[in-house]
Amino acid sequence: MPYSTRSGIKTYYEISGEGFPLVLMHANPFDRRLFLYQVAHLSTHFKMINIDLRGYGYSDKPTVPVTVTDLCEDEVAGCHQEGSCEAIFAGISVGGVMGLQLGLDYPELFKALILVGCSSMPGDRYPSRIDGYMKQGVEKFHIQHLTDLVSKDFAQSRRGQYLLGMHTEMDARLSAPAIAEIFHALQNRDLTARLPELKMPVLIMNGEFDNSLKRSKDMSTRIAGAEHRMILGAGHACCLEDPGTFDEHVLIFLRKHGFLKN
Repeated sequence: MPYSTRSGIKTYYEISGEGFPLVLMHANPFDRRLFLYQVAHLSTHFKMINIDLRGYGYSDKPTVPVTVTDLCEDEVAGCHQEGSCEAIFAGISVGGVMGLQLGLDYPELFKALILVGCSSMPGDRYPSRIDGYMKQGVEKFHIQHLTDLVSKDFAQSRRGQYLLGMHTEMDARLSAPAIAEIFHALQNRDLTARLPELKMPVLIMNGEFDNSLKRSKDMSTRIAGAEHRMILGAGHACCLEDPGTFDEHVLIFLRKHGFLKN
């Protein structure tokens, strides 16, 4: 099991495929398995670096206060450990916020960004998420949180029930205080004023029923050359709900900007 370590925090990641590195960062209630379809498909073109955010999966679960910058530095440590001097970054929700921060702070490392279900400003749901985990506990609230982030049709389908249930298998390893600290970090940031600094290609995506759709669209107008795509019938976790359409948008974008030759 490969881990990178920064400031005593161990971050787990998996490597699949060969080629130009494509770093993946999942949304908050999931773990690296949110991208199971993308790893299977896109590893035929890229070296996939699929990371468990601290607080999730096999990564450490510290309960100390953390910032978005801290989360980003964890990922940079993994890239450096893999010898990656340049990479593409794809992130969903908190992963997308991290992508923004990484693009701004490490433009020499991250040459293209794929930002899904996120915005440069804090959302209004973080306090209720914190309360849910801290008052109800992981076992009760985690599946509710997962279900809230997909379309109703997907959540009620057999495939959706299986895939969401898969992400509750790690509940015994999760820590409500560690998850809460991630939401606190998301509350304490606003990158809107810095968006014009982004010069690399940027693709922004949302599902049709994603609660961050409006804010993501607005963000796309503030980044020079950014493209926005919406996936019909999907929610926040659109890469899991409609992987075919999601991957098609990604491949068209990366081919357009020279990261894919065939």
